[in-house]
Amino acid sequence: MATLEQQRAQDAWEKCAGYTKEHVNVAKGLPALIMNSGLMQVLAFCHDKGGANEAVAQHLRAWLGQRFKGVIRDPGFEPLMQALMNASPADYQAITAEAFAWLKWMRQMAAARRGGN
Repeated sequence: MATLEQQRAQDAWEKCAGYTKEHVNVAKGLPALIMNSGLMQVLAFCHDKGGANEAVAQHLRAWLGQRFKGVIRDPGFEPLMQALMNASPADYQAITAEAFAWLKWMRQMAAARRGGN
């Protein structure tokens, strides 16, 4: 059975297969944005901005939905935002920590698949 780190790596690897340089740049910038503004604000920003921002955020939402099935029943934008608004502080913290852990892999995998460009 794969470790959680291996699962994150595999998920990121599979999801970034069609990423462009713009997607890679978004993936690289999201952790700092989350650190400065918070997970919900960044998900709302990405949804509003659309394009590569929404694509990377959608992949992140799908991963979080898979990892936190008890809290996130639907990884769509609005249902996930509702779930986060209603989450306990401990769950919200755990979800945010998981977002950082997954994005660490996404940043690396996306850049590697693009050849570092």
